[in-house]
Amino acid sequence: MKVTLIGAGSREFAGKIVRDLLLSEPIAEKGLEIVLMDIAVEPLAQMEMYTRQLIERLDHAATVSATTDLNDAVAGAAFVVTAIEVDRYHYWSQDFTIPRKYGFKQVYGENGGPGGLFHALRQFGPLLEIASAIEAHAPEALFLNFSNPEHKVCEAISRLTSVKVVGLCHGYFYGVRQISALLDIPSDQLELPAAGINHFTWFQAVRDKSTGEDLYPRLRELEHEANWVSDWHEIGLSRILFRRFGLWPSPSANHIGEYISWADDYVPAQLQYFNDPGDGSPWRQGASTPEWHYHIGLADTDRPFHAPRPSGALEDQPLEASEELAIPIIEWVACGVERPLPAVNIPNRGAIPGLPDDMVVEVPARAENGTLVPLSMEALPEGIFAMVRLQGSIHKLLVEAYVERSKAKLLQAILLDPIVDNHNRAVAMLDEFLELQKDALPPLT
Repeated sequence: MKVTLIGAGSREFAGKIVRDLLLSEPIAEKGLEIVLMDIAVEPLAQMEMYTRQLIERLDHAATVSATTDLNDAVAGAAFVVTAIEVDRYHYWSQDFTIPRKYGFKQVYGENGGPGGLFHALRQFGPLLEIASAIEAHAPEALFLNFSNPEHKVCEAISRLTSVKVVGLCHGYFYGVRQISALLDIPSDQLELPAAGINHFTWFQAVRDKSTGEDLYPRLRELEHEANWVSDWHEIGLSRILFRRFGLWPSPSANHIGEYISWADDYVPAQLQYFNDPGDGSPWRQGASTPEWHYHIGLADTDRPFHAPRPSGALEDQPLEASEELAIPIIEWVACGVERPLPAVNIPNRGAIPGLPDDMVVEVPARAENGTLVPLSMEALPEGIFAMVRLQGSIHKLLVEAYVERSKAKLLQAILLDPIVDNHNRAVAMLDEFLELQKDALPPLT
């Protein structure tokens, strides 16, 4: 069974998926061929060496090869697993920073907000190229995508190609851990169905698995009693949303806040790409891209003044399975081993009542005949539904802007975004993005 990893030069992504693949007994029984593909030759060679060492250490029968040729990599594959970015931190620093420069209170810049729109436009071309290669050389393959912005890129692929694409993210599990901690109940004892879009999903029920007891009343009681500053960076915004809209959201404040106009009051210390504007543009010729930090609570502020940022070696990573859902999907589709799939990104097809069928949503799913099928969910409360439905319109306009090469459609998508509150500044922001990122964006007229 051939499994192809595209973006295999990524230490975090590829290392995690390789470990997960090699630790799966059902997959081992199928006879595993791992193909690593990347356009970055040196990191690709390092990942191939690491994979060979793991195979030897585990006394595994798997084979591994590496290539920079996309068509060869996907030909005959049963599964194609992808996580790619083009100059990730350089462009992300612009996605995160430029909207704030124009007065838009964007708390993050990865999946939502104006920054998320440009992030998606840069990703559409490379990911659609991969999808086209799968159409031509592995039409039955299941495309498991980890590349962000998850819902936007999966919507482009599902609308514009015939490829069976599934978007995967571990954000759901952040919310699971938050609810588990507040209730002081182990997560494996909880039933937590959730629905929404990636990085903006909502737990429709909180139940005791063994008794079926509704634990939402207890969660509300404990949340009201909890210390406000506890884990503030992660759940301060989640707690306010829970109080106002009635369901617990996931994954964490900065991701959720991308979709909300007033989130900045609850997502403090926007350190992520700090730079001193007095030093000049961080993207000028010869300048270094500012360091990225998820949030200030995770920044290594105890680092000595002149020490470089530490990086962990692949060999130091623990040999244990992750919580990512790629391998459970492969085990179910290819090996017939049913696994919980609580959060996958696929076209709605009626799963969330009232949302368009072709809108990509994040819902639980099951495998049927080699395809993932969304489970039917309850209707979202009106306030939550309105926020999610708006994002569906933004995504549709964005895909149309890409296909039509339309600057006007892109501007429509920007003006619909909840944090954009001024037309003239939006136009100026759009023009700066198009100039700064012209080498990575599709040409728009």
